[in-house]
Amino acid sequence: MSDLTVEMVQRGRGPSTEEVARRRGIARDMRSARERLTSQTGLERAFDYELLRHYAQYRTGAGIPLGLFAIVLAVAASFWTGPLIPVVWAVGVILLVTLNTAMSLRFLRTDPQAIALPRWRRRFVIGEALQSLAWAAMVGLGATSGWTFGLFGLVIASAVATMLAATVPAAAVAALAPLIAGALALLAFSRETDALLLVAMACGSQIFFLGLARRLYTSTVGALQSRAEKDAVFGELEQAKANSDEARRRAEEANLAKSRFLATMSHELRTPLNAILGFSEVMKNEVFGAHAAPSYREYSTDIHDSGMHLLNLINEILDLSRIEAGRYEMNEEAVQLAHVVEECRHMMGLKAKAKNQAFAEFIDASLPRIWADERALRQIVLNLLSNAVKFTPPGGEITIKVGWTSSGGQYVAVKDSGPGIPEDEIDTVMSSFGRGSMAIKTAEQGSGLGLPIVKGLVDLHGGNFTLRSRPREGTEVIVTLPASRVMDTLTAVAVPAARAA
Repeated sequence: MSDLTVEMVQRGRGPSTEEVARRRGIARDMRSARERLTSQTGLERAFDYELLRHYAQYRTGAGIPLGLFAIVLAVAASFWTGPLIPVVWAVGVILLVTLNTAMSLRFLRTDPQAIALPRWRRRFVIGEALQSLAWAAMVGLGATSGWTFGLFGLVIASAVATMLAATVPAAAVAALAPLIAGALALLAFSRETDALLLVAMACGSQIFFLGLARRLYTSTVGALQSRAEKDAVFGELEQAKANSDEARRRAEEANLAKSRFLATMSHELRTPLNAILGFSEVMKNEVFGAHAAPSYREYSTDIHDSGMHLLNLINEILDLSRIEAGRYEMNEEAVQLAHVVEECRHMMGLKAKAKNQAFAEFIDASLPRIWADERALRQIVLNLLSNAVKFTPPGGEITIKVGWTSSGGQYVAVKDSGPGIPEDEIDTVMSSFGRGSMAIKTAEQGSGLGLPIVKGLVDLHGGNFTLRSRPREGTEVIVTLPASRVMDTLTAVAVPAARAA
């Protein structure tokens, strides 16, 4: 049983938090890898959909500006080619722009789960290629002296097309290929050096736009991945918060069930226990006559002592449970700390006298009153003195000090001349039901709740609890109450002069 560890207990109760997080991460990575393997672009389906959605949004928003741009080019070209050809070209461009816009709107209105991404990607690529062919047809508008104008329009169309189709690389290539071919076709109208340089610059700028579109695609994918990771973190945080709320709710329910159990058991145990204590005391004192056998009186004394020990244990458990649950009711009043300590010393005097122990008192009787719960203070001092009497050997000395602290508060210190506590056992002694090795070896009776109750009551008063101990040098416990509880330091209540008169 001694080989049982906390890790083994947690493993027996279920996987740890780290194990759950690791399993969740592996499952997420496997799902992501599976989606990338089944995707044509090597990305997850959610990323593919987001890229297509961005493309559709860009195309939807650019429909009207592109139509107006086509009308402007047609009006400008009509000055040297006549109105017929520019009008036919503008109508064709506007129809294809409208077709792509309608297709993009349909994509945006479709349920994301019902979308076949490869099919829609092919539609967008084909629509982009047809629209670029219409833009490339403006080469015919510069068949005479307006070829420079046509080259200018092709460059602008290339820039717009590659930026709009940047999130779908195949559509960007399909949009740029006809426009590059149209720019090269302008060499049929002029083979002069200036024309060659301008066409070369236009083709170079179009290739630059393609590289820029690739950079935009990479940055968009990075932004989507970053957002997905952030959403995953937020999801894990929400899940952790939900788990924490659920754990807190269960802890509150368990605490409530524990309180109800303790209250019920307190009543159920105290009722027969009071009868046991009462009748055993009657039998011990031989109220109705002497016992036929003297051993019966000893048995009655043992029954009464055991019942008192059990009653004290029940009271300590209830007090500690109320303190831990924050339900300990403080009835604060003005209390004389020196008087409380003196009463407790007097109560423990009989036990100390039975073991031939002596008290060394250093109590400042002039201390002012403090604002505290007298019952709690009495329980603090009694627990400390009880431990001191219990562990001080026969003929030993117990030192009690009561006085001022350097910060203006008050303290009470109890030091025994017992065996002391090893440093590595102090945390055990301060835990609930914890007992040191010395207490176990000497078979001293105790529940191990005295010091935890003392510390809890001291914390309720805003004080400090200090335990100092070394083997073979005894143990000293110092309880310090803050200066804010000393009555002399409390601010006086202002009374109006008229009322005082």
